[in-house]
Amino acid sequence: MTDQDFDSASLAALFAPFNRGDAPGMVVGVARHGATLFRRAFGLASVEHGVANSVRTRMRIGSTSKHFACLAALLLAEEGRLDLDVGVRRYLPELPQRRDDGQEPTLRQLMTHTGGMRDSLDVGFLASGMTIKPKGESMAVQLRQQDINFAPGDKTVYNNGGYHMLSHVIARVAGMPFERFLAERIFTPLGMVDSASVPSDFMILPGVATLHVPQPDGGWRRGMFPSEEVLGEGGIVSTVDDMLRWLAHLRAPGIVGGAHSWEQMLAPARLNNGLLTTYALGLMVEQYRGVDVIHHGGTVIGGHCQMLTVPGHGLDVIIISNGAQVSLFDLANQVIEAVLGEETFATAPHTPAATADFAPLAGAVYASPSGDLVVGFADADGKLGLLVHNSPPLALRVEPGALQLDFNRSATGPYRIAIEPSRQGDAAPATLMFEDAGTPHQLERLPPPPALAQAGEALLGRYLSPDLNATAAIVADGERLLLRIAGEFGSNVLDLTPYSAELFGWKFVGDLAPLGGTLRVERDGGTVTGVRLNTLRTRHMYLQRIGS
Repeated sequence: MTDQDFDSASLAALFAPFNRGDAPGMVVGVARHGATLFRRAFGLASVEHGVANSVRTRMRIGSTSKHFACLAALLLAEEGRLDLDVGVRRYLPELPQRRDDGQEPTLRQLMTHTGGMRDSLDVGFLASGMTIKPKGESMAVQLRQQDINFAPGDKTVYNNGGYHMLSHVIARVAGMPFERFLAERIFTPLGMVDSASVPSDFMILPGVATLHVPQPDGGWRRGMFPSEEVLGEGGIVSTVDDMLRWLAHLRAPGIVGGAHSWEQMLAPARLNNGLLTTYALGLMVEQYRGVDVIHHGGTVIGGHCQMLTVPGHGLDVIIISNGAQVSLFDLANQVIEAVLGEETFATAPHTPAATADFAPLAGAVYASPSGDLVVGFADADGKLGLLVHNSPPLALRVEPGALQLDFNRSATGPYRIAIEPSRQGDAAPATLMFEDAGTPHQLERLPPPPALAQAGEALLGRYLSPDLNATAAIVADGERLLLRIAGEFGSNVLDLTPYSAELFGWKFVGDLAPLGGTLRVERDGGTVTGVRLNTLRTRHMYLQRIGS
């Protein structure tokens, strides 16, 4: 299909459901070889004031900001002022040295989510929920962590805290605020006049759309990110025009950054076990139906973004939403299909795993012998979903002899499960071979859980967690077992459900529902000495028992 053959009506129809006068929407830009094919706005910039989105509306792009931070670091490296392959403590010496062998993540590992340190954002959710943390708290969280998620280079687990630390390194080395460095060295040279790194949703800027969080009653709540200091992890506000200008430069850089820097930007990380990931420096580099794509999404409280380019076809796509309830990742892929045409693709779309084809797995829970890895399965609208540490179900796809969950869907992993479709009368297998980022684990299916009162009685009592800077208590509340956490800035309640006497699943109660995790019990003899919490992005967070 040529540009002359392209009919924008197909894209207009794709986005028509979001052209509403009673709900937030999105702004969309599509260009081919630098020429704009589609540039539209849908829905409201403010439901409160009845103001429509326009193509000039500014919106938060969330984690799509990350590769801008990477480029900023590379610009300093070009000047010999920064070394991406030395330990982070060279630039942030106040960080504790946690490993006896002296290993610590490099700046490059922070940029590829392979550093293994805990994520200050996720830790903040555990300690204080959605309470908005003041400036300085993200670094304070990193400074008090006495443990890590994994050894540097062993896995990939998405980490906003790594990018927050990277931003502080950039500011220190550059001798100016991070926001100013982006403006002077990237936005201004490229003519991105409506783009800025904005650290707080309390700041009022001209032309910025309100973020909208849907409520159960059909109404909306204003979205506010729970930090007053959002930096390279997700602070940029931009427009479709600025982002299309940026995407054209990303495909054919020549103004900002040298050739070697851009080679590094697009080079995926390799793990210690040899697995080549799909994550480069703030960018995902992979294929969609056999076609090379470079992309990154972003999520904020009340908004989403998806940026994508198909370099071999000169196709650039930017979609930014201030609350429309739809997968922008899937929409961007539909744009690729609409513009390039079916004849472009070498393969069919991935086949989602139908629950009916793997019916015995639905509801089953598996764990490693240590209890450090717990996965389950659940139906999600007819598709089989994977729950990693009791996360929301993440839709699996079918591969020959296996089920697969890619990094671009879970921001961890990738995960692979060796299994064939079930036959009539099959039971869930007793063991599963489960690969996490290329490392195999044999998981055992857990038997039916014990009664809540029986499993929970030994856990009742008071707990302390220096890493969370919080006290906690496990209490019986009628028919429920609750873990109440009191942090410095707020509190949290986790609703516990037993998998066994030693393992529990939990869900947040309140604003963070349905996010969840698992809890592993630690004992000395028969006495409970503490518990460890795991989430999709935080592992073995210790809470020491200090009393009954």
